[in-house]
Amino acid sequence: MEFDYTEEQLALQETLQKFVARDYDFEKRRGFSHSEPGYSPGAWAQYAELGLLSLPFPEVQGGLGGNAVDVMVVMEEIGRGLLLEPYLSSVVTCGGLIRDSASEAQKDKLLPPIGAGKLQIALAAYEAGGRFNLAHVACKADKQGADWQLTGHKSVVLDGASAQYFLVAARNVGKVSDRDGISVFLVPRAAPGVTVRPYPTQSGGRAADLLLQNVVLQADALVGAAGHGLAIVERAVDQACAALCAEAVGIMTALNQATLEYLKTRKQFGVAIGTFQALKHKMADMLIAAEQSRSMAIIAAVNADSPDAASRRRAIAAAKAYIGQAGRLVGQQAVQMHGGMGVVDDLIVSHYFKRLTMIDLTFGDVDYQLAYFSDSLLPAA
Repeated sequence: MEFDYTEEQLALQETLQKFVARDYDFEKRRGFSHSEPGYSPGAWAQYAELGLLSLPFPEVQGGLGGNAVDVMVVMEEIGRGLLLEPYLSSVVTCGGLIRDSASEAQKDKLLPPIGAGKLQIALAAYEAGGRFNLAHVACKADKQGADWQLTGHKSVVLDGASAQYFLVAARNVGKVSDRDGISVFLVPRAAPGVTVRPYPTQSGGRAADLLLQNVVLQADALVGAAGHGLAIVERAVDQACAALCAEAVGIMTALNQATLEYLKTRKQFGVAIGTFQALKHKMADMLIAAEQSRSMAIIAAVNADSPDAASRRRAIAAAKAYIGQAGRLVGQQAVQMHGGMGVVDDLIVSHYFKRLTMIDLTFGDVDYQLAYFSDSLLPAA
């Protein structure tokens, strides 16, 4: 099947490439990473002006009505530039969950300010001991008349350090790891009983642990139907995984370009090391891995908006598993061919490799995705 970006998508891609080259070079990125928010508020405002933050939202809520392939264009350039802003967490994951599952009143309240760059939301779905299992929810949601009371601990909330709201998965009935009985709540950061413990991640971003102690929420904080929240969280995470696949492709493309340039300029024995046969073979393997990863990322993006949970999850699991393996190959070979310089903080290659490693571990690593994919084939067999 032939796949090409539309003229609008190519124009968006070119705009982002120019922005990164002009306003987001490697040295500026390092400065943003060490700043208090961990990203550039100025860049976030520019994303809003360019329409990136409202791209996947319906036009009735001020969005552009884009789909997962449009998001793929953005995420690939985010990967190339190693951008730090919370686009994945706030726009793709939480924005997508609200778009697909919230009430119209909640959409009208939340999506326009997200698109304008004035509101950030983080997904608080994972807990200690659950690894990547979204059904492992011990956080409790007790009904208190018309209100809800939440108590629990959520771990590794991506970009939770800067979020004003959290989408929290909490259990109102059932046992830990039961698929039924999970609900999703919109929790303000400023609500009494909410404690946020932020920390930096290995790839330069920010995450946080979230402690909830008898947090009282009104009835309109519930997103979707009570007890049926797991499906809507899984759908949002699937869309986030598809976006991560695109980001990884952007990183692998940039790593290949940087490595090829190094092979052409670095000399040993009076000749460029790129003329050595062994390094040519390694470079060819890296290029093949990146191109195959692009094909898998396209499959993930095309399936990300599907309402068929089983086929969507299977396609995205396959893509993320393959891209996780390919990212390790490309990252390791790039570091090896750069020699000792490949792991120093002053060279962008090491930061690309760190981010590829973090992408693999986010929302399910290679082993987890392969296990899911193989198990999904059992009923058909």
